[in-house]
Amino acid sequence: MEFVEFVDRILKNKKDNLSVYAQLDEGSTSICLNITEGTGKYTFRDKNKFYDIARGSASECSACFDVLYIKKLISLEENQFGKNLLIEIISMLIGLVKSNSNRVFENTEYILTINKTLT
Repeated sequence: MEFVEFVDRILKNKKDNLSVYAQLDEGSTSICLNITEGTGKYTFRDKNKFYDIARGSASECSACFDVLYIKKLISLEENQFGKNLLIEIISMLIGLVKSNSNRVFENTEYILTINKTLT
């Protein structure tokens, strides 16, 4: 919910009607709704389906922050703050999926380190 609130603050300060604004708004909402829907499911497979969708939306939001930053529509600090929130969300979602399945996973610490260096 903190991420949705942050996105809302950023979008309210912008007057442009770029498609990236709609994508960021939809993506942040999708994260919340899919986590909630997954939590309400009974089978691990159903839960993980919604957690995976939420993770995809979080990745999409990360790209939206990059686009906004490149277009000089948000500050470096706003970009980094948003991405730090997303790293926490993605880490949580990876943990939820891991706890609900026997999938084989890559080393997520390595992936998160790469993501942090790109921000």
